[in-house]
Amino acid sequence: MLKLRSLTFSYRADGRQFTLKTSSSAENRRVSVCILSDEERFDVRLALRTPVEITHLSAEFEYRFDEDMRIFLNGYQSWTDSREYSINETMRGIDHIPAPIREKYAFASYGDYRITEYSRKKGCLHGFSYGYIRNRDDEYQLIASLGEDDGFTVIKTDTAAGTITAEKDCSGYIAEKSYRGLSLYIGKGTEDEVFDRYFELLGIPAPAADRIWGYTSWYRHYQNISRDTIAEDLNGFEGCENAMDVFQIDDGYQTAVGDWLSVDKTKFPDPMEVLSGMIKNAGMTPGIWIAPFVCEEKSQLFREKKDWLVCTDDGDPIKCGGNWSGFYALDIYNKEVQRYIAEVFDNAVNIWGFGLLKLDFLYAACIRPPKNKTRGMVMRDAMELLREYSYGAKILGCGVPLASAFGRVDYCRIGTDVSLDWDDKPYMQLMHRERPSTKNTVLNSVFRRQLNGRAFISDPDVFLLRDNDTTMTRRQRQLLCEVNALCGGVLFTSDDNAGYGEWQQSMIGEMKRLQNAKIISAGLYNGTLVLTIELDGRVITRAYEHGQSNNTSK
Repeated sequence: MLKLRSLTFSYRADGRQFTLKTSSSAENRRVSVCILSDEERFDVRLALRTPVEITHLSAEFEYRFDEDMRIFLNGYQSWTDSREYSINETMRGIDHIPAPIREKYAFASYGDYRITEYSRKKGCLHGFSYGYIRNRDDEYQLIASLGEDDGFTVIKTDTAAGTITAEKDCSGYIAEKSYRGLSLYIGKGTEDEVFDRYFELLGIPAPAADRIWGYTSWYRHYQNISRDTIAEDLNGFEGCENAMDVFQIDDGYQTAVGDWLSVDKTKFPDPMEVLSGMIKNAGMTPGIWIAPFVCEEKSQLFREKKDWLVCTDDGDPIKCGGNWSGFYALDIYNKEVQRYIAEVFDNAVNIWGFGLLKLDFLYAACIRPPKNKTRGMVMRDAMELLREYSYGAKILGCGVPLASAFGRVDYCRIGTDVSLDWDDKPYMQLMHRERPSTKNTVLNSVFRRQLNGRAFISDPDVFLLRDNDTTMTRRQRQLLCEVNALCGGVLFTSDDNAGYGEWQQSMIGEMKRLQNAKIISAGLYNGTLVLTIELDGRVITRAYEHGQSNNTSK
């Protein structure tokens, strides 16, 4: 167990601010703070004699960092870049982006930029829900929250000061009688030992869903889809030796984001059940994309249902990002919103006939929690709402704080969107941590690999093998394919499989082979990704520098 240096609890009561700082259980006439710990658990429980508004709750532990250690701290949501860091690196926020651009595209809404401070000091890193320190012997020191439904946990390191801090995201929450504050598993051992124990303590059984291969329309057509493009894509699978389990129709079928019951009849003149029937006849499960908690500015819903939106204290709708015409969050506690989501899902599953729901931009649900909820509580309620209304369809979650999806979705995105370039355009590399980037999503897949088969079946986003319409080299596309096969269970593409040549066919065979491999160790060293895997009784080390591969085996 890590040694506790201090616990800090700040709150407002009777119009005044109070702070209690202690290293053991303590109480005063307003609150009682109980600290419970053993060899692997650390818990803080608050008992309140009067309602208080919590403004801060954190525990600071001592930890000795060595130069060769690597630090992983899980990013805020699916798309947040999440990789191992050296002890002298920093994380970049969005302060460097000019304010007019930040505000126009609402960059702060995509990630944690309003939740926690980004430090420019080396070794001052942060993440959400779980993180680890890995030493040269591949021993893991895992710090992981067991209570994210009560409020997210921000885990911070200060390597120069020799501290790890667990801070509860509960500022502004009004606690009435009690609050389950921090609840941590702090374990040391091999990768499998600490992550198996973590999910055992969470009480989350292994996911029952199967691994799937599939096709999505997004990276081939983006929003430019129609009945004819979908039919053409389907025809491309006829006689194809690479059988797919799922065919998913992505963004572009609806008249506007938020108006999910309004299909664009100029692009899709036939009922959507005709398309899903075509997919079923081709031997695949039909899937459809929905962003259930948001609506864009040009939607009918936004124009006519302003009382459905999450707003500021001044009554202004809260912008959640710059996609489409700009989009805004729906209030999941509004009964009319709940009925609407239920109707949308009933329509998609029971009328249109889709068996997989890809549910996107889910972080918007907790963009501004009410005073009687934390963000973690809101996301818990939001994810349970989706499961309740899914009518038995499989759920693929995306753009979601990951711990809120543990055990609540069948499949979940663990990285950002891939790009048709390796790391997108140079100016895009200066944007927020949730930007599209093949490089970033490859690293996310590697360093979030422990979630696959424990929390859900992981979706690393698509693999792309086509030679056209991309600037990625073959080596970079090969790395994307290999990592997806090694680290995920959702293997989707947006390629025209009928156009695959000899190299593409051989890579599909390699991906199927790699699904049976086990990653023994992984690390990022001076920009080089090093993977050691066990496959067919051999140990193979693969080093990828800027997407290029050099392999050794024994």
